[in-house]
Formats: sequence, C-alpha cells, structure tokens
Amino acid sequence: MRIARFSIDGNVGFGVLEDGELDVIKGHPFAEFERSGQKVPLDKVRLLPPVLPNKVVAIGRNYAEHAAELGNAVPDVPVTFFKPSTSVIGPGDPIAYPSFSQEVHHEAELAVVIGRMCREVPRERVKDVILGYTCANDVTARDVQQRENQWARAKGFDSSCPLGPWVETGLDPADIAAGLAIQCTVNGEQRQLGRTSDMVRPVEDLIVHITEAMTLLPGDVILTGTPAGVGPLNVGDEVAVTIEGIGTLTNKVIKRG
Repeated sequence: MRIARFSIDGNVGFGVLEDGELDVIKGHPFAEFERSGQKVPLDKVRLLPPVLPNKVVAIGRNYAEHAAELGNAVPDVPVTFFKPSTSVIGPGDPIAYPSFSQEVHHEAELAVVIGRMCREVPRERVKDVILGYTCANDVTARDVQQRENQWARAKGFDSSCPLGPWVETGLDPADIAAGLAIQCTVNGEQRQLGRTSDMVRPVEDLIVHITEAMTLLPGDVILTGTPAGVGPLNVGDEVAVTIEGIGTLTNKVIKRG
C-alpha cells in the first residue's frame, strides 16, 4: 500500500492512497492501525514529507558510474553521512538555493523508511525492520563538498533532503535488487537514469552496516546512493525524481530568502 502524510484545514494525518483518495488511518503507520473510512481526495490535501525522521543516514558512492563521474573510486566500505531532520522537505516544497554555494546538484535516490526500532540487524531480518520505500533527492552543494573535508554543510543545509510523495510498502529488498528504474529530470529534461540493481551494496548490506554502529528508530530514513548523471540546479528549475513502483517527487528551486 501507499501511505501518505498530509495536512488539510490545519490538521495533519496519515492516509492510505487508493484511487486518488486518502483513506485516513487511526494512529500512525509504525504500529497496527485501522482505516477510519473517512476519505479525502488527494487533490484537496497538501502532501507533507511522508515521515519526520529522527535522522537521515545517507550512503555515498554506492553506484560505480556515479563515483567515476566525480573522479572517485568505489570505497572498500560504505561511505556514510548524516542529513539533519531540518533538511527534510516534502513534495512541492521549495529547495532554497544556499547563499554559500555556487554549484548545487541534484542526486536522485531511493530512500528506505525504517518501521521499527532496531540495531545489529542480521541480514536475514532486514526485511522485518523496513516500513517501505520513497523517493529522495540528496541535494548537494558540490563546490562546498569538494573544499570541505566533512560534508555536513554541503549536504545538510535546509531543504536539501526532499522526500516523498508517499511510502510504498509493497516492495521488498528483492524487488530493489531486481532493479527498479530511477530517474531525475530538470525542467522535463532527463538528467539521470539508472536502476537500483546497479547499487554496489544492496539494501540488506547497508542496513546491517549502519545498525552495527547505531540504533535506527521508526521513521528514520536511509538514502541508498545516486546513479550517474548528477548535475547543476539553478533558481527557477523544477526537479523531479521518479522511481518505478513508487511515484514522482517534484520540487522547485528558489532563491534563499
């Protein structure tokens, strides 16, 4: 199913998306829930980030062609970094171009949404801790990334982590390994096109690696890396990330006020 987080008339809730309507759920999707039967047309609500993560754990250089296009080798172990909760925005929200950068890039990514608290997850149990998957854009101040050893500012600025439009729970790691198409367009022009089967390390390996070090909480998000084709964004651009079987996440770039 597809679970969206939305606001309407000042109220925030979760709903199951079916036939263009949201069936509002009682409670939240991180535990057993019931559908209320109250249905709201999708075009009458504002979609919000599908989750509010405590942390976003991102993986760098997990597609070999992307690593090569930036002159990097595939690392021996996954490159991990954080994007703060304040970087998260939802579908339709603006990406504010940071004043300290002159080269901001899009990075289309598959995002894994964690469904339960977990640590030291064995590979065979990874599926059990995943709520579902959504689209993400790891927006990056590339010039800042290249001149600063730590990536906190380059990848953690406000609005640098669009997520959405909803969480798709009907996929599992085997579907990801089989290869879902992942695409990024800017103003309708294709910039990135890859498949999740091109990941150097699959979802299971990433979760095992991350939870060796830290506890993941319900709603936490893992960004799994981006395929080749990253490139610049400019004020006024509309950038869209589409992942097969999930949907499309669209945001517009504005000047930071």
